[in-house]
Amino acid sequence: MGLGYIGLPTAIIAAKSGLQIIGVDINAKVVEKTLKGHLHIVEPGLEELLQQVLASGKFTATSSPVECDAYFIVVPTPFKCDHKPDISYVKNATSMVIPLLKAGDLFVIESTSPVGTTEQMAEFIFSERPELKGSIHIAYCPERVLPGNVIYELVNNDRVIGGIDEESTTHAIEFYSHFVKGKLHRTNARTAELCKLTENSSRDVQIAFANELSMICEHAGINVWDLIDLANKHPRVNILQPGCGVGGHCIAVDPYFITAAYPEEARIIAQAREINNYKAQWCAEKVKNAMLEFELNKRRKPVVAMMGLAFKPNIDDLRESPAKRITTEVMQSKNNADFLVVEPNIKEHNVFKLTPYNEAYEKADIVVFLTAHDEFKQLVLRDDKVILDFCGVFRNRCF
Repeated sequence: MGLGYIGLPTAIIAAKSGLQIIGVDINAKVVEKTLKGHLHIVEPGLEELLQQVLASGKFTATSSPVECDAYFIVVPTPFKCDHKPDISYVKNATSMVIPLLKAGDLFVIESTSPVGTTEQMAEFIFSERPELKGSIHIAYCPERVLPGNVIYELVNNDRVIGGIDEESTTHAIEFYSHFVKGKLHRTNARTAELCKLTENSSRDVQIAFANELSMICEHAGINVWDLIDLANKHPRVNILQPGCGVGGHCIAVDPYFITAAYPEEARIIAQAREINNYKAQWCAEKVKNAMLEFELNKRRKPVVAMMGLAFKPNIDDLRESPAKRITTEVMQSKNNADFLVVEPNIKEHNVFKLTPYNEAYEKADIVVFLTAHDEFKQLVLRDDKVILDFCGVFRNRCF
């Protein structure tokens, strides 16, 4: 249930292992494109596998579920405007399969979820189908994949699997053992849910430290990239690289699932979220100040290239992207400028007119690097341009 960045690759990999898989998505365009053997996401090597499993008859896609032996919920879990988690997609997907469930079936949630969601969905199922209590298997198993390397990591990464009871955990492990070569770690549903949130919150805290360092270094006149490289020479220090914030549907979202449920306890996690959100605002102000200074000095409005919209390098995923947020804020400011927006991993955008990266770099007076795409690293550093490098494309230059 759900053919997005995780659901579609999981369905394809499972089908490749020999299982009969039906992918379900309520977006008819996604289903249509999938059935034609084309991806609606960017993931190296996945389209070839999709075409193989379609040809083999092991995979198909549809807009509504049909009766199966196992059901997997892989839908978004966004947060509301007050940073409270929204599990309505999970509940809606669950409601779609409730009429199809039968004794012996397996029901697994993969969507990142607040602690207790699996038990809540179990109660929802049994309230609608009380005769199924004790006769179906319900578990939680979050994904652990890196966009751009999903095919390898879906197969080789360890997985944490937690059922609402021991038998549910066992049945879920039996399923994932068909295609996962990594170790399958047994636990309970609540621990598995918090494990996923903990992993991404930990990353958020570590990135916040790096982003805070970058702002300190700017005031101190120190190259943050050099500083981190030197500090990491310590055998027990491993500082991450700073950026223009934190994006994506995991690290930028999952910590809120903890802070919403445990506001008094989750103080470091909450502070890290504030730091990473502030870093994007800090970057936007730096760009606006550079534009103003250019206009005062040159007596004309600048041409500004905003380089990158994706939340991380070499992918097309713009979800919760600080780069997109910074670009939007800067373009909506009252500063006079001509903007060139660059994102080499997508063909078009419904808001931004996109410009090829080399053309934008050539035309721009101010170049703002927001995402360290590989294409950008091939560019030659030029002294005739104002370079604001928030992601380390040119690490030998302080920003």
